Amino acid sequence: MPILTSAEMRAAEEAAFARGVQVEALMDKAGAGVGQAVTKFFPKPGNCIVFAGKGHNAGDALVAAQCLRGLGWKIEIRLAFKTDDCSELTRKKLEGLNRRPPQILGVTPSLSGSIDLGVTLVELWADVGNQLSAGQEIIAAEAYLRTATPLIILDGLLGVGARPPLREPIRAACRSINQLRKNKGAYVFAVDLPTGLDSDSGKTDRDCVIADFTVTIGFAKMGLIADEALNRVGRIEVVPLHELRPTEKKPKEIIASPPALCGLLPRREYSAYKNQFGRIGVVAGSEGFVGAALMTSQGALRAGAGLVEVFVPEEIYEIVAAAAPMEAMVKPVQSYRDLLKQRADVWAVGPGLGKSCAAEVLELIEKAKQPMVIDADGLNILAEKTSVLRRCKGERLLTPHPGEMNRLFPDHKEPRAATAKKFCNRFAVTLLLKGSRTIVTERDRPLSYNTTGNPGMATGGMGDILTGVCAGLVGQGLSLYDAARVGAWVCGRAAEMAIFNDGQSEQSLLPRDVLDHLGEAFNEL
Repeated sequence: MPILTSAEMRAAEEAAFARGVQVEALMDKAGAGVGQAVTKFFPKPGNCIVFAGKGHNAGDALVAAQCLRGLGWKIEIRLAFKTDDCSELTRKKLEGLNRRPPQILGVTPSLSGSIDLGVTLVELWADVGNQLSAGQEIIAAEAYLRTATPLIILDGLLGVGARPPLREPIRAACRSINQLRKNKGAYVFAVDLPTGLDSDSGKTDRDCVIADFTVTIGFAKMGLIADEALNRVGRIEVVPLHELRPTEKKPKEIIASPPALCGLLPRREYSAYKNQFGRIGVVAGSEGFVGAALMTSQGALRAGAGLVEVFVPEEIYEIVAAAAPMEAMVKPVQSYRDLLKQRADVWAVGPGLGKSCAAEVLELIEKAKQPMVIDADGLNILAEKTSVLRRCKGERLLTPHPGEMNRLFPDHKEPRAATAKKFCNRFAVTLLLKGSRTIVTERDRPLSYNTTGNPGMATGGMGDILTGVCAGLVGQGLSLYDAARVGAWVCGRAAEMAIFNDGQSEQSLLPRDVLDHLGEAFNEL
């Protein structure tokens, strides 16, 4: 899915309206998509506070709230402006939700059983600043936080057309959102983009909303993928609107999302057999780093590889053979040069390998004719002689984290996307640059941003699993570029499932949890 500027987004909307598409129809679809995004991460009903401005962004948020209400969520709407100042459609959506007289700021909602607490309306426009924040804290604490159900916030204050700096009463509302997130553990869903963020540049106001999730409508916006916007945007979810068509036919930057990836994994024919899905050769592990070989092989197996062979130094062979998955074949190796004679379809090289046999590993990287995924110590060895990448006899996918990338390509201080493009222009490889917004690119292909994952993945071993997953996907016929995009997406999604569906936390998440949820993640594609 392409990434658009605000001008391109407006052009797509105007073209849709010119074809007869109704504004309200788009709003209803957008709002329903936002509601679905909330329930994707919070399947059990909880409490939802909607911070609403006066434009169509607020309308989208109100439609989402209506969807959540139908699923049993309790809704509180906080209007930043007088109802009369809101757009006609926003007023209509508000009337559909509001079945009670508005409650004035600072007055605690009654909790008596005779009053329907399904929807509460709070008018914020009459008060700003510290008094506003204090009043909201009281309401949130007394009305909601006595329960264990999730508290989420929908930021529907401003849409794509707005630019920093913020003005009152929007600024005060943004501060309140951030305070509820910090002090009360609320999860913030920004509708289209976080209020206070420039949709083109990614520059932010000092009081810009800090979103945990940004549910962007139609297409991702350029500002959302800017490096400096990362901690304000959080996890990106795209709500596709098929009525909107981008004008540019060959985008330079795209978002990896299920609609774009699902066609890359066709259903297997009933007559399928193991040799059709790749023999993966894992070259990983050394003394003290046995786990790297195990996790890489498990990643390849869980990604659907037909056969997985694990080649390890003789001194750790017995340990790895005893601990390896029963589905993997473990073989001792005296010299990595000997692997050039093996019949692997794809190589996964580097995790936990060490650098004691660097010359042999470099020769394998250079001379192996099969596709190869290179990670960890494979990259550190390459960093000492990157010229090898110009002589490789097969396709190569490199999967560095930021530190490894800096060793491979030092003295490049520009944004991550620019660094990735420059590297691939210099070397004819596929690059998966890990990070909170993982980038996949290769020469003459669009630069692709991954959307899944969470901070719990910042722990050792996650990259080993990704290496195995990517190798397993290449073994099934995906190009290195597509395998990298799918691999990054499913590993990130599996991590999300472990946290939001299976009781893990950002602190407790382990690579084995990702392995356990890979099947569910693949099923979404």
